[in-house]
Amino acid sequence: MTHGYTTDTGTGPDPSPGPAGPYGTAHTGETDGTSGMPPDLPRQRTTEPAPAAHPATPAATPGKPGRDRYLDLLRSIALVRVVIYHLFGWAWITVLFPSMGVMFALAGSLMARSLKRPAGSVIRSRIRRLLPPMWAFAAVVLTMMFVNGWNPGKEDGTWGLIGLVNYIVPIGAPPYPWELGSPSGLLDVTWAVQAAGPLWYLRAYLWFVIASPLLLWAFRRAPWPTLLAPLVLTAIVGTGLVTIPGETGRAITDFAVYGGCWVLGFAHNDGMLKKIPRYVSVSCASLVMAFGLWWASGHLGADGWDLNDIPLAQATWSFGFVVILLQYSPSWRELPGRLAQWDKLVTLSNNRAVTIYLWHNMLIMATVPIVDLLYRLPFMQSERGAEAISSTYTLWMFALIWPLIGLAVLAVGWVEDLAAKRSPRLWPNGAKRSAGRQPASRAAHGG
Repeated sequence: MTHGYTTDTGTGPDPSPGPAGPYGTAHTGETDGTSGMPPDLPRQRTTEPAPAAHPATPAATPGKPGRDRYLDLLRSIALVRVVIYHLFGWAWITVLFPSMGVMFALAGSLMARSLKRPAGSVIRSRIRRLLPPMWAFAAVVLTMMFVNGWNPGKEDGTWGLIGLVNYIVPIGAPPYPWELGSPSGLLDVTWAVQAAGPLWYLRAYLWFVIASPLLLWAFRRAPWPTLLAPLVLTAIVGTGLVTIPGETGRAITDFAVYGGCWVLGFAHNDGMLKKIPRYVSVSCASLVMAFGLWWASGHLGADGWDLNDIPLAQATWSFGFVVILLQYSPSWRELPGRLAQWDKLVTLSNNRAVTIYLWHNMLIMATVPIVDLLYRLPFMQSERGAEAISSTYTLWMFALIWPLIGLAVLAVGWVEDLAAKRSPRLWPNGAKRSAGRQPASRAAHGG
């Protein structure tokens, strides 16, 4: 782990503004996962037939479903947790809230919902909405690497050049230099590792998207074996029982570690979890989580309780954690109580989840030269002033990262709208949409 931030959050980084993005967020008016803001997830079906309408009474036109704000809130919390983890490097936060497992579960739920349509069109939609934001990110990062002297052909030969394709379509791990400074000295020698680290998540997400038609088919025919198979696979490839070398091994391990959470998204969408008595599911989930902690306690790495370094512990803890979150899922149409004050930020982060996720590590590094400017202030030239800055350095970075993320949203976030075939929006926090709904709401209750 490098000072202040790590290179990844899974084995190394839910997770978007639409089901096509890594975080599987749909958009308003979207019933098929292709455009607009995300509709609410379907409610669990009941076995009782709906009562027939009176012949003299015209059938009411059903309104478009709204967003499930509980799932939106979970996605926002997961994104914030990823940023905090990469900034502070706290190992225990991976236990407090397993962000990656949560984001894969949310994406899996919406993927299952969209697969009511032909699988080919759903996969194309996901890929179309994932790639343009990644291309914008890759264009900046690769330009910086090349300008600073990186030559992938010289380091890795032909395979290094072929690997650049993964910056276009993230089927595998994109190449990057382990050490690459800048002539100005503004960039740490590990900046390329930090910048490219989060791309593992896009690779894993793409694998899950492509595999989802087969996984969903298997789940609906043999739910329990399909749900538990990723945990068994993790016990094989994530513990050293079977070792698969290189990036292929890492990719398969990531797929196994988070596969259970992705399939739990299927279970949530199909209402399977609601059919299980809550005390049974919570009790079983707690046992699985307890096993994860027990396994972690005997396999602590250099960073202690960082579950990202312990695949089987990550898989089981995340699995149980997600079961409990989805079992208690309240399906809010609006954020309740005091949570309502965060509504605009939750909406914004969901609409720009891919942008936030891709750029946050680069922006964390960008805070360093800004904080360093404090040492040049006249009243900070004393030893006491310098010590004050050094002792609070990471807190200054924490304060700066959020406005920098806001600037990134303004600068490149609109690419997500183009990818979704929408008109570009600079700050999609739902403010206009909320204002536009109020008159209609009053009219609906006006009698």
